[in-house]
Amino acid sequence: MAKFVSEKIRKKSGARLAAVQATYMTAFSDISVDEVIEDFKSGEIGRYAIEEDALTGEHTVELSEMDIPYFENLVRGVQAKKQDLETSLRSYLKDGSSYDHMNATMQALLLCAVYELGYTTDVDTKILIQEYVDLAYAFFMKNEPKMINALLDQIAKNVRM
Repeated sequence: MAKFVSEKIRKKSGARLAAVQATYMTAFSDISVDEVIEDFKSGEIGRYAIEEDALTGEHTVELSEMDIPYFENLVRGVQAKKQDLETSLRSYLKDGSSYDHMNATMQALLLCAVYELGYTTDVDTKILIQEYVDLAYAFFMKNEPKMINALLDQIAKNVRM
């Protein structure tokens, strides 16, 4: 039986995925945050993903709708607080400079996650962490999502008491 997920939750999950992608794009392209947001909102970017199936191979699938205001607030919030978020992340890593050597997608995911942990109050901490761990599994193998889970758990204990 499929797990029930409300439309509101599904749209927030979509917003988080798009926010990670948009954060990556603004960091590693010459496109402004305003342009990136508009491209996502219009469906120019982030509308489709490649899904891999053992039987049929790769094919394109349309992603579910996202909560556009949530997406926009998340992306703009990350951009506004980026230096503080990076400083915070470096302080939690054993080697502070290891953040600078992380995969760019990992950096974008962590920036969005830490922003939400620190600046949103309407979503339970455990749910936020699980959402970002689930996103990590979409991008990475076994070890990275486990590291993200442990890191976010540690941060959450200090941010949300």
